This record gives sequence, structure tokens and C-alpha cells, in this order.
Amino acid sequence: MSEAWRPTDDAQVCEAVAWASAEQVPLEVVGQGSKRGWGRPLQCERDLDLSGLTGITLYEPGELVLSARAGTGLSEIREALAAERQELAFEPPDLAPFFGRPPGEGTLGGTIATNLAGPRRIKAGAARDHFLGFHAVSGRGERFKSGGRVMKNVTGYDLPKLLAGSFGTLGVMTDLTVKVLPAAEKQRTLLLFGLEAAAAVEALSAALGSPHEVSGAAHLPAAVAAGSSVDFVAGAGAAVTAVRLEGHGPSVEARCAALREELAGRAPLEELHSLRTRALWREIADLAPFVARPELAVWRISVAPTEGPKVATSLEDLPELLTFFDWGGGLLWLGTAPGETAGAERVRAAVAAVGGHATLLRAPARVRLAVPVFQPPDPLAAALSRRVKEGFDPRGVLNPGRMVAER
Repeated sequence: MSEAWRPTDDAQVCEAVAWASAEQVPLEVVGQGSKRGWGRPLQCERDLDLSGLTGITLYEPGELVLSARAGTGLSEIREALAAERQELAFEPPDLAPFFGRPPGEGTLGGTIATNLAGPRRIKAGAARDHFLGFHAVSGRGERFKSGGRVMKNVTGYDLPKLLAGSFGTLGVMTDLTVKVLPAAEKQRTLLLFGLEAAAAVEALSAALGSPHEVSGAAHLPAAVAAGSSVDFVAGAGAAVTAVRLEGHGPSVEARCAALREELAGRAPLEELHSLRTRALWREIADLAPFVARPELAVWRISVAPTEGPKVATSLEDLPELLTFFDWGGGLLWLGTAPGETAGAERVRAAVAAVGGHATLLRAPARVRLAVPVFQPPDPLAAALSRRVKEGFDPRGVLNPGRMVAER
């Protein structure tokens, strides 16, 4: 078992990384460990545990900005924002149960490092689009910072965009600043029942192309819908296609009525109000269908929305297949029996045929060692990634091998 260091300030982080760099000792950088199963398994001599770096360091509701230490739990941040009727607009999911951990784990640093966003990404953007600035320690053991407290900060390179989604391989972020937004006053969800995947994506595309500001667009096949905690969804006895609208009360009601009229005739319709709407979209964000099936390997497949149903159809003979669609059909979640490779060759061939990328989000360690977890980059992108890694972490001590085998 790896020895763990648990720094409580930037100086201790800097000292630990500087020592590791000098001694060429690899470090696994973790927060609460809720997403440790995402990426290639690591064999590091030391853990750099950031769970001691906690606390909101700045929150100005009027300026829509919040700063917090990297190990600060998302639950603490959500509670502080809710008191001011604000939220993280990119709707970060709680993937701790998906990875077999208790709910409510997960940190701000881990969320940004993995660039996690939920169903609202189609409207609000990814986590990186709300990431304003940070303080960090490079693999050289040197402190650096970038960004600020406003979106139009243009000094230097846009390093927040680079570190978001880098999985702790470029630097150890110690303090992060994010943009927050007012929470919606009201939510409504339109449900369409019984559509096949292709027809569902057509309906979702029509809704997203309308002027009604859709903030969620998902399709749940019958097997997935049946497992929902929302009665109207679980009791449908058929596939359920869901479209969410949010905002001020009168606006939501007017937009919902107009969209309902525009979608009428495609399938039977039902409407969920705020309580059931929140429950449904929390299930979708947190991958609840796969929480209930922990034995499945899970792929996250991103393609053009019109291609999603084709990819799902081409893979329908995979063992124990379970799928659903988010982001208007552009995000296909696919679960299958892990086997030796979790169907990697089939999945990547199906994606290559239409253009897109596939990430193996969950699988046993032996599978994640046997196949590339992330979409293999083309040679030019791979060479650029190596140069970036060498610039930030020349001795390869930060999460080495987390994303690709050689680094």
C-alpha cells in the first residue's frame, strides 16, 4: 500500500512535489478518491492526498465568483451556493456511488481536473468554461498561477482550459476559482413516451433547435426508464424521452406550453414539475442506471447526435448491453459485460465509422491496463501532449500513466 502525504497548505504541497521530482518518485494525486477508478490504474510509491486542503476562501454572490481549496467537497460548495440561491451551472455529477463510494464525496479540484459536467452542458457549457483561475504546483515543485476572477482575463496563456481535464498530470491545483450563476426559480420536464432512439433524437433536436432554451435533453430506453425513482418515468412501460426547461416561473410555463404544442403528435406527452424534474435529472447526471449495475463496464461515447442511435444499434449484440442518451443524443452511455477488453475493439470501430471518441469510464483494473482508457489521439496530438507534459512535469512524477501508458 502506498504511503500517503496529506499536506494542509501550498508550501507543503510544493515541498512534497519538489522532493518527488528530485528523487524521481511518482505521486498519485488524489482528493477524496471518489474518481480513483477512472483512468489507468497507477502503481505509485506515494499518494499526495489533497483532502487536507479544504475550505471556501472567497465567495462573492454579487460578483458570481467563488474560490475554494482543491480538497473542498462539492457538498460544502453546493450548500453555500444554495443559501444564496446560486449553483454551479455546469451541473457536476456525483460519481462516487458509480465508482462504489458513498454519495456526497468528490471535490472541486477533482471535478475540474476531470472536466466533469452534467446534462446542462448543452446549454451552460463544460466545467472548463466556468473555470476562472487557479494556484498550482508544477511537477518541478514550482508554484504557478493563472487566470483571475473574471471571464475576460486575457493575460498570458489560458492555462485553466489546459489543466481542466488533465487528470492531475500537469500540476497539483491547490486553490481554484469558478464562476457561479443564479439557480433556476422553476424547472419543468416534458416526457415523450415510446419513441425509438432515432425518432427520440429527432424530437430532441427539434426541441434544442427551438427558441425555448432547453437545458436538458435525454432519451432513456425502456429498460433504463423502468429503474427510475420517478413514478411517471418508471411506470411508463416504454422508452422515455425527456426535455428540461428552467428559469423564471412565468417564462418556464410559457415556454413549456409552446414546446409541448410543437412536439405534439410525435408521441404521448406528460409533464414533470420541479420536484420530480430535479430527481430525474440528478439520476441522469449521476449515472444511476449504472450505479444499480456495478458489474458492468461503462463507456462514455461522444458522437454527432444523429449518429448516436446508429452506434447503439451497431453494438446491440454486446453482452448485457445497457444504454441511454444525453446531450440531445450526442452522448451515449453504454454498459456491457467487462470480459477481457469490455468490447473495446467493437466500440472504437463503431465510433471511428461515424467520427467521435469513446472513453472507458469504468472497468476492472485488468481491463483498464489491457486497453486504452481514453480515445487514442492522432500522432500529431500525441506529440503535442508529450511536449506539454514534459514542460509541466519533465520527470513524470504527477499521476504517471493515468491517461496514457507512457506518461
